[in-house]
Amino acid sequence: MAVERPAVASSAGVRKSMRANKGRDTKPELALRRAVHALGLRYRVSTRPLAELRRTADLTFTRAKVAVFLDGCFWHGCPEHHTKSATNAAFWAEKVRRNRERDRETDRLLAEAGWSVIRIWEHEAPDDGAARVERAVRGRRVEVAGPRASRSPE
Repeated sequence: MAVERPAVASSAGVRKSMRANKGRDTKPELALRRAVHALGLRYRVSTRPLAELRRTADLTFTRAKVAVFLDGCFWHGCPEHHTKSATNAAFWAEKVRRNRERDRETDRLLAEAGWSVIRIWEHEAPDDGAARVERAVRGRRVEVAGPRASRSPE
């Protein structure tokens, strides 16, 4: 059995840069949250849709069972904007491959548990992403609780 070695930064500068990456409250995430909130939707931030699954959604609508993930173009391999690393290329290619594989698994597990999953790329306009979220949440409210549920905030 192969032992997985921890990632080693290629330089002190790279290490400092990588440690500065935020796990939440990024600019694209804050913009999306503002746009969703402006549509009258209320949500939970950085929560696990399923307690037993160690995956955190950026926005969670618990009553409607909608989980929203805002995926970074580099980290999740955006087909339009993903760039290949010039340094440590094999490591980063494998890292992105594993991230994408985990994303697909997360989508599948949440769907099996009755959740709707929305994935939004960081480059998408916040208003466009928010509109997708609104359609899903309001549609799920009607589907889950009947026509009257679509009038109440999350």
